[in-house]
Amino acid sequence: MNIVEMKDIHKSFGGVKALKGVDFHIGPNEVIGLLGDNGAGKSTLIKIISGVHTFDSGEMYIKGRKISPRRHNVKAAHKMGIETVFQEKALAEKQQLWRNIFLGRQITNKLGFIKVSQEVKETNRIMRELMKFRGIGAGADSFVRTLSGGERQGVAISRAMYFDSDLVILDEPTVALSLQEVKKVLDFILALKERGKSCVYISHSIASVYPVSDRFVAIDRGEVVAEYKREEISLEELNEELIKLTQAKIF
Repeated sequence: MNIVEMKDIHKSFGGVKALKGVDFHIGPNEVIGLLGDNGAGKSTLIKIISGVHTFDSGEMYIKGRKISPRRHNVKAAHKMGIETVFQEKALAEKQQLWRNIFLGRQITNKLGFIKVSQEVKETNRIMRELMKFRGIGAGADSFVRTLSGGERQGVAISRAMYFDSDLVILDEPTVALSLQEVKKVLDFILALKERGKSCVYISHSIASVYPVSDRFVAIDRGEVVAEYKREEISLEELNEELIKLTQAKIF
């Protein structure tokens, strides 16, 4: 059974058609490289899965359950095991790291009060063990605004790792990262795969997404225009295919 199944999905913003009859699925224990230019519809697609946007028409299923566009939201997506690390606004800059890690999913006691000391302790462990942030010079009480772009992305990814979701969606996760930090992201994706989880990786860098992906889906102007299995195409061939699509004004 697929983690996500989308059939003939349409989405418009005013007079702009962002998605035009998209068919898309994410299999169990599968890593998908989602490719496309700016404005192609990639972000709209993942925001529908994540519950940020509703869809206008079509059908969506998560783990075999038909999703109502009126009832699906971010909280519902979390409950169904979907975690998303967005390129923009992934973290609250004016809040400490521990508040960001547990934002919306606080550890509370029987009376509903937040267990601050436990969240702080867990955040320090997450930074130390999950993302290996030993040299970052920051702890659970540090404010996000003091971190570099790469460090902030690392915190957001750590949060996704901690909640151990069945599907993790990464929106341009390697933007502004050093080569060492890029490797950490790729290692994270491989670790997800080893644990039987699924991942959608949005990236403009085909060279980065290629080694960790099982399948590639290309989107242009709100439509899926091509799909490739990594086992059937080399990196050079994939680049050539995408160039052909560009030249044909399809991609």
